[in-house]
Amino acid sequence: MADGRVLTGFSLPYIALYTASTAGVVSYSSGQVLARGVSVDLEVEAAGDDNIFYANNVAAESISGVFSGGTATLTVDGLKAAAERLLLGLPAAGEDGFTAYGDSASIPYVGLGFVCRYMSGGETSYVPVILNKCRCQMPNLSANTQEEEIDWQTQELVFNVLRDDSSNHTWKQVGGEQTTEAAAEAKIKTAFSIT
Repeated sequence: MADGRVLTGFSLPYIALYTASTAGVVSYSSGQVLARGVSVDLEVEAAGDDNIFYANNVAAESISGVFSGGTATLTVDGLKAAAERLLLGLPAAGEDGFTAYGDSASIPYVGLGFVCRYMSGGETSYVPVILNKCRCQMPNLSANTQEEEIDWQTQELVFNVLRDDSSNHTWKQVGGEQTTEAAAEAKIKTAFSIT
């Protein structure tokens, strides 16, 4: 068996509306597939620098900074209307078929889940990851006209990652290794109350 594992893939981004009771019980609703995943990049911010204690002329002890927030940048193929409405808190389309981006929009907190694929010693495993409490920034739009060949264009979504309102103030959960992608996906569905 290999001593480590290498990350070889990313797939199946899910979102679900986040709520927390006054007692700090976190729950999710309206969970759904966000889009087809292309890539994810999680940047973590820590409050305070590492605090190192020196003794006998060497670093003897160390305390790391504490998670204070972060940013998850998700690249997807593109959002369908239902996922975009949920993610951005948009109203239903009007009778004319247009969705209004205006004062009636209210971007909610969501849970964000996805699957990471690993390989170790020639064996593949799938790990579910959940970012407990996020809020998506209003996405930009960038599109190019088609030339002789199709220019595959993706959509970038940026999420602010926060600690949740539980007593532990959890910001990320990483599940155990699964032998199939479907098993890892099932763990995310269970966490997001998707039946």
